[in-house]
Amino acid sequence: MKIACLEHLLPGARLQDKWEFALRSGYDAIELRGAGAYAFRQRLPELRRAVRDGVVLPVVAVDMRHFFGAFDRELRRDAIDQVKSQLSVMADLGGRGVVTPASRGMFSMQLPPFRPPRTAEGDREVLVEGLTELGRHAEKEGVRLFLEPLNRYEDHMVNRLDRAAELVRAVGAAGLCAGGLGVAVDTFHLNIEEDDPALALRAAGRLVGHVLVADSNGFQPGAGHLDWSSVLRALSGVGYDGFLAVRCRLRGDEVAAVAAIPAFLRSR
Repeated sequence: MKIACLEHLLPGARLQDKWEFALRSGYDAIELRGAGAYAFRQRLPELRRAVRDGVVLPVVAVDMRHFFGAFDRELRRDAIDQVKSQLSVMADLGGRGVVTPASRGMFSMQLPPFRPPRTAEGDREVLVEGLTELGRHAEKEGVRLFLEPLNRYEDHMVNRLDRAAELVRAVGAAGLCAGGLGVAVDTFHLNIEEDDPALALRAAGRLVGHVLVADSNGFQPGAGHLDWSSVLRALSGVGYDGFLAVRCRLRGDEVAAVAAIPAFLRSR
């Protein structure tokens, strides 16, 4: 079991310092955050030094104010261009790819005014168009773009694994995800949206390319009621061999909490 940790959860000023703590705690990699305004591209010298020093940096999670499913055409264009830049940076570093939702906090049909300003058909057209462009760029660069479903309160378009998988297949990724696209699973959102998380994982199968871990309440694994043994067995059953990337809030002493996560996951 390979376990990564989102960079801001690890103590230390430099990635090299965070890496020393990560190794002592049982982590195998650090997941990066990709801020907007091309800030991630500007970090390339720092990231190259970290890789030369042995830091394992497989994936970056997009952390921007808008995403490729935005209602505004100019914002969509900007998001796609920035994610393409992040894909190219990860290719430069020898990483695996980029994780992004279609949108975050843009609209929820669970809250007033309930009706989004774009039809379901319009949503699908925008998503397929964006994923097609991003998938082609990822494939050209030799990395992958992982589409992350979010729960219904954070996104109205892609909430469940089957929806993400259908979109990935629709743009030509094929059943084994041989191209530039894959699906990212976040266990926090999985717990909210899926009737049976393990069954949903088995149905998505080899399309699952990256897994983010947080418990049912968004805190560190073990702080909620998620059935970790069931989830991990399902991932093993579909042949998932990527990272379990810790992305969560921390309860209690934060340094102690993040240090304890790898041992907890490996004991399930």
